[in-house]
This record gives sequence, C-alpha cells and structure tokens, in this order.
Amino acid sequence: MSLFDLNGKVALVTGASSGIGQRQAQALATAGASVVLLGRRQQQLDDTVAQLATLGASTAALAVDLDDREQLAEVAARAALPFGAIDILINAAGVNLRQAVDEITLESWDQTINLNLTVPFFLARELLPAMRSKGWGRIINIASLQSSRAFANGLAYGASKGGIAQLTRAMAEAWSADGINCNAIAPGFFPTGLTAPVYQNPVMLDKLAGQTAIGRNGELADLDGISIFLASAASDYITGQVIHLDGGFTAK
Repeated sequence: MSLFDLNGKVALVTGASSGIGQRQAQALATAGASVVLLGRRQQQLDDTVAQLATLGASTAALAVDLDDREQLAEVAARAALPFGAIDILINAAGVNLRQAVDEITLESWDQTINLNLTVPFFLARELLPAMRSKGWGRIINIASLQSSRAFANGLAYGASKGGIAQLTRAMAEAWSADGINCNAIAPGFFPTGLTAPVYQNPVMLDKLAGQTAIGRNGELADLDGISIFLASAASDYITGQVIHLDGGFTAK
C-alpha cells in the first residue's frame, strides 16, 4: 500500500465550498478518501460534489453554518452518515474581517475567535471518540502567516491564528498517544475569498511575491501534496507541527 493512499479513510473538510478547503477536499478525494464537504453555501458544495463525481470520487455535501457552535454534536453525527465515522478532519473554515484595532467590537472579536479557534477544537473533540476507537486519526488545522507575524488590520485574526498554532500543539500532546496526529498548515498568500482584497492590489501582490524565497505567491494546487501527506500514513511520526506553506516567506 502506498504511504499516500487514502482509500478506506473518511474525511470531513470544513470551509469546503471555496478556496483552501475546497482544494483540500479535492486533493483528499483524488487520493482515495471518501470526503464530506462542509460549508455554508449549498449550491457551491453541490457543484464541487458533482465535479468530483466525474473523477470517480466519493463525496457528499453538508451545508452548515458553524457560527452556531451549539450544533457541533449534531454536525459530527451528520458528517458520519454518508460514509461512516470520520478518520480525518480538516478545519479550513475561517473568517478575516480585516478591521483596524479601533474598529474591533465585542461582536466581531467573538465571531473571529469562535469560527477560527473555538469551533476547530470542539468539532475535533466531537469526532475524537470514533478516531480513538480505531486507534488512528488525523486532525489538520489551518494556521496562517499571522500565527507568528503581525499584519496591519489583523489583530483579532492574528490572535485566533496564533491560538490555532498552540491549539495544534496542545491537541497533539493530548491525543497523539491514541494514534491521532494533529498538525497545522500555515499558508502564505493564496487566491481565496479571504485574500481577495490583497489580490485586487497588483502592487501589493507583487511586493508579497518578492518577499518569498521562491518568488511567487501560492497557487491552490500547492496545497495538494502537504494535505495528502498530513492525512496519510506518510506522516505517522509527525504531530504537533505548524508547517508553513509559504514559498519561504517566513524564511526571509
């Protein structure tokens, strides 16, 4: 069996209606996993499921607004209905309101921390018993350049993503002995809904590309290898790590 073969595994990917989550769902599906795509937009989820079906992938759509964290137990139960218990969780759903410090309200702070930090932990914990019973699981969080660096108009987002880095380490400490590895991917600048304001500014985009060691910003296809790697047996001895997928941005 290939170290990167995901046949027989069931994955749940949040934020899968677009951007990073959508691409990761596609990558895991093409590697053989049965994938439940979770997002807020039913039509976009259905379109992705239909697209992946043409490739022979087994996928299902689950339209949920994760802002309502009281329903996470129900979400976990519903996610297991199409293909069975979840083996792999990718927490890709997130929000970045890009507010100046003086514009942050209690409401916007709570929204950011809830979706970016609270939901990944409590959703993972709902899925934990099934992973523990198998003695195998993968939790992949989405961190950020702002997990370790401060950007303008990113205080709440940066706080949530700094928290994700530490949450990933704490999850690994708590659960890896049960066979459940927990890691995070920290993307650089990729074309997604959250980075649309950046991609609408060619001067800024070129400047950011110049800050990488490789000399370009990310493309969604760059997510495929690391996502499959961290979801598969190839990463059996890797846990508690935040891996920067940033073209060397943080190396300079």
